Amino acid sequence: MTDQIQIDQARLMSELQTLATFTNAEPVSNGTSVTRVVFSPDDLRARAWLKGLATAEGFEVRDDAVGNIFIRWTGTEPDLPAVATGSHTDAIPHAGMYDGTVGVLGGLEAMRALKSSGLHPRRSIELVMFTSEEPTRFGIGCLGSRLISGTLDPVRADAMQDKDEATLAAVRTAAGYSGSLASVQLQPNHYHAWLELHIEQGPLLEREGIPLGIVTSIAAPAGYRFTISGLGGHAGALLMPDRKDALCAAAELILSIEKHTLATHAIDTVATVGTCDVHPGAVNSVPSRVVLQLDIRDTDPARRESVMQAVRRDIEELRQRRSVTIIEQLVNADAPAQSSPHIVNVLEEVCASNGISAKKMVSRAYHDSLFMARIAPIAMLFIPCRNGVSHRPDEYATPADTTLGVQVLASVLAKLASE
Repeated sequence: MTDQIQIDQARLMSELQTLATFTNAEPVSNGTSVTRVVFSPDDLRARAWLKGLATAEGFEVRDDAVGNIFIRWTGTEPDLPAVATGSHTDAIPHAGMYDGTVGVLGGLEAMRALKSSGLHPRRSIELVMFTSEEPTRFGIGCLGSRLISGTLDPVRADAMQDKDEATLAAVRTAAGYSGSLASVQLQPNHYHAWLELHIEQGPLLEREGIPLGIVTSIAAPAGYRFTISGLGGHAGALLMPDRKDALCAAAELILSIEKHTLATHAIDTVATVGTCDVHPGAVNSVPSRVVLQLDIRDTDPARRESVMQAVRRDIEELRQRRSVTIIEQLVNADAPAQSSPHIVNVLEEVCASNGISAKKMVSRAYHDSLFMARIAPIAMLFIPCRNGVSHRPDEYATPADTTLGVQVLASVLAKLASE
């Protein structure tokens, strides 16, 4: 690592702490609780603050129609495809302060450090802050990067609604982001290279005492919504032989999903039913309708689909035996992403030349990089997080690990920008 690239650790950690104050979550005793839902007042304040930091450094700043923020340091050959990095700053309710934010503020700090070192990059270096990586408000993750990559229909996106039935079109317009969502899409090879810095959100790096992870592939997520309808009635008057209990059927469906996921014997196949909405939701009323949401992920989409096919066979049996209807709705089904061998090699070279141990690994959580892979060569760089914890107030990455990640990020960006 060139001695001229100096990361200001105190500034980086201070800015991470400041960003964490843009939240409406109540303080907790076991960490830093952050809730920052897209286009909420806290999200808009965080955006303005970030753009202020970038403008103060002399970088160019622009927004697109969905609110993705682009912060560019123009290179000596500005017509060449740029090298880019970035992540997200939105946070699910009661999350932590490192998920996504390390990639945004770390990317900004890397650009500052390179500029301070006297570097004049051949290719422009661009930082992207993506809108709504989390699915909290509109029910779909990586909203901004899906639109950038052209994997989400703009008309469908604008019609999506939050829990208050406000459409994305109305919400983004109220936040100051107008124009057609079709304008958000970037063309293939828009970027020469894309590299995202992120906490691991898993325990492997910490457990093995390895300071950095080099991601070789990102697992593919799919989302499904199941609506189970039966027969409701009074909990005392509706006799057991006459029942068509939607919740009992839903319970069997959840266990079917678990059973067939485990049957793959593949560590990269994971499935989660994270929501269960029961109607009418009264203790003395037999459930007549249940809506489940399933998240299933795999590095192998064929194996992921084999689990779903097995579940569907169980659904047919459930329908007949319990006399319920079960409707399956596909929310999204995405392909896995493979990291660019070239970017992985550059990462390995930088780590090796500086005596830094790095582990090649799979990202089982998905990120905006999954969709950026549709328009650019990509890779990801992981730093350890304590106990593998993420999406909780006690999410934590040490200042030393965070700084090392930014140092390597800066060095790799410099190399890629010189190509």
